[in-house]
Amino acid sequence: MSKGFFKVPLAINEPVRAYEPGSKHREEVLESYNEMFNSNIDIPFYINGKSITTDNHQLISPPHDHKHIVGKYFIAEKKHVKQAISGCLAAREEWANLPWEQRSAIFSKAAELIAGPYRSKINAATMIAQSKTIHQAEIDASCEFIDFLRFNVQFVTDIYNNQPESTSDYWNRVEYRPLEGFVYAVTPFNFTAIAGNLPACMAMLGNVVVWKPSDSQIYSAKIIMDVFKEAGVPDGVINVVFGDPEMITETVLSSPDFSGLHFTGSTNIFKKLWRNIGENISNYKTYPKIVGETGGKDFIVAHKSANPKQVSTAIIRGAFEFQGQKCSAASRSYLSESIWKEVKENLITDIASIKMGSPADTNNFVTAVIHEQSFDKIAKYIDDAKSDSNTEIIAGGNYDKSKGYFIEPTIIVTKDPKYKTMHQEIFGPVMTIYVFKDDEFDQTLSLVDQTSDYALTGAILATDRYAIEKATKALQNCAGNFYINDKPTGAVVGQQPFGGARGSGTNDKAGSVLNLLRWVSPRLIKETFVTPTDYRYPFLGN
Repeated sequence: MSKGFFKVPLAINEPVRAYEPGSKHREEVLESYNEMFNSNIDIPFYINGKSITTDNHQLISPPHDHKHIVGKYFIAEKKHVKQAISGCLAAREEWANLPWEQRSAIFSKAAELIAGPYRSKINAATMIAQSKTIHQAEIDASCEFIDFLRFNVQFVTDIYNNQPESTSDYWNRVEYRPLEGFVYAVTPFNFTAIAGNLPACMAMLGNVVVWKPSDSQIYSAKIIMDVFKEAGVPDGVINVVFGDPEMITETVLSSPDFSGLHFTGSTNIFKKLWRNIGENISNYKTYPKIVGETGGKDFIVAHKSANPKQVSTAIIRGAFEFQGQKCSAASRSYLSESIWKEVKENLITDIASIKMGSPADTNNFVTAVIHEQSFDKIAKYIDDAKSDSNTEIIAGGNYDKSKGYFIEPTIIVTKDPKYKTMHQEIFGPVMTIYVFKDDEFDQTLSLVDQTSDYALTGAILATDRYAIEKATKALQNCAGNFYINDKPTGAVVGQQPFGGARGSGTNDKAGSVLNLLRWVSPRLIKETFVTPTDYRYPFLGN
């Protein structure tokens, strides 16, 4: 039982290390990378604190060197998923009743473990298995993950402190209970921070979690679980299973104790999960909470007043960092005709200077896409653009998967604003540009709004304040995160709550208190001090 109202440590954003040449921190990460790259580890799944292996396993290879083996992970069977659910339910009462400050202390410790002794290891794991550069790994696996943990602890205390008004006659108070049963976290390959945050943020509020990470992120997921165990997350609170996503999900969603889904991944998969939950709704003990952050077809609009160098830099960084494999990555641009010539020259020059290869070489800005299926899909888009009369590839366009899944940063210019790469999510280093006439700015804003089914991120670049205001209003429904004179990526926890609507998700804003409120079930308690003893009200008198 708590014996006080406690202030948690002030949440501050973790500074991003520069990893400049010759720095100690850079040497530490590269040393961890080389050690892990040249090792071969077994990764069990975790149920009730136990490491479990099976006869079935899958090998893990870096996308930038797919013939090299760094380890293997073990595949769960249906019985293991049921054990994970049972483990959650067995752990729930004690975990839910643990005072909030004790739960918060665990995840505060996890943040500092990542900031300190685990930093190089979790960055190196993300570089190896997800092919992120040292810089992209730092801002993801270290800084964003640390920020999620620190700020979510602060948000939890803000939630508990949010209480209704009372009077001298009665006392109103709200308990923020965890959801009944257990919750299900499904996480993507592209952000280690998201993979750790989805189960952690729900557990902070007393929920118990079955966690299914992406098969392509299991290498860094192991480091996350190592951190959670060392921080003191009790057995059964977060159970992790690997393997067949359809079998795991079907088993989870068929349980009457299922009470919530926290998902980041593709739009089509999320729709399928929502449909499955609906089909099972009569079986559940409670209406499940459903939170999803899904796809994007994120845009950059450049007005004629924009600075061409700023536009080209926003495109290069927004479209090609981490090979365009961010749900927020820019993949379609609308550029005003009068600035196009200079922007085009800048883009061609900049792309020619980009180096591509292993993240172990810190001269490389671009590495490999995540796996062969992704490579083949992206290559098909590029090949189709090469043969289409309405499109021209002005930079990049080459690819090679002989050693790793490497695709050059590619820029397509199209005459057709509804060309498929202007509205279909590619999830790779491909940017498509449509050049509009200077006097068609208003029509172009309508085009941006109506072209895509998604509504995640977008940006306007301009120096004309009237144009900025016009774009901000016209594009209000097609981007949950909207950027003025910046690239549409890089949301920071506690500063830019992240999420979109339409086909991009439920817009519950990861990195803010709004998301955490989805994982509580409030109970209002009204205590009357002097209880009435007569049913008669004064109006009944003569």
